[in-house]
Amino acid sequence: MSGGGEMLTVIFVFLSAHIALSVDTPYKGIQLFADEYPVPPLPYEYDALEPYIDEKTARIHHLGHHAGYIKKMNAALKAWRDEVGPGVGLQSNSILHILENLEQVPEKHRTAIRNNGGGFVNHAIYWATMSPRGESEPPRLPEATLATEIIANFQNFSNFQEQFTNTAKTLFGSGYVWLSRNPREQTLIIHTTANQDSPISDRLRPILVIDIWEHAYYLKHQNRRPEHIQDWWELVDWGQVKALSDWWAAYDAGHDEL
Repeated sequence: MSGGGEMLTVIFVFLSAHIALSVDTPYKGIQLFADEYPVPPLPYEYDALEPYIDEKTARIHHLGHHAGYIKKMNAALKAWRDEVGPGVGLQSNSILHILENLEQVPEKHRTAIRNNGGGFVNHAIYWATMSPRGESEPPRLPEATLATEIIANFQNFSNFQEQFTNTAKTLFGSGYVWLSRNPREQTLIIHTTANQDSPISDRLRPILVIDIWEHAYYLKHQNRRPEHIQDWWELVDWGQVKALSDWWAAYDAGHDEL
């Protein structure tokens, strides 16, 4: 195939992945440059995750914590861009590309962008991979190629779920537990990040996450983290996990530096 034909294929795959997503997919736009990133709307109402995540927690988590990270990230990006001036440097790239190359961010701006850029993207993925659950809905399970991958990497779904749950129960302090793809080895891994560090900065492709910060569950569960983890499993939307996995594949099809 000619170079032009390959480029058209990449563009088609990338656009197809976008079309397959909900208009309100919270991570939509992280791969694009913006002078100021908006707070992404959630693809459901704040009370839609009841009884597993209460309305008050969802509202405060989104409009307070998530929005707060975005506001501080925008301020940090503006300070960096104002200092450097217009140009084609890293500061003029998307937050996704910046997090992928965090070590190149000037030291005076790096911590603010790590914490707040990570807070923006981590929460976007968290919201996107959950959805409301009906009372009579059967157990949710991964299907097709995603199910095959989980079996290949973790023997079976029960083993995967047990490993993920135990990792979440034993994570010390605040942070996240992830299912990510290592694009270099094309394997799925369960891993953690502390605070608001992002797997993207380790060149991983996160496709599922649970937020273990206490603000994600304290109003409902207080210090009973295992109950939060159990409730979160009820909301995991494997269709959205697969959509995010496909989104990453389309993104990487146009970026061969990995």
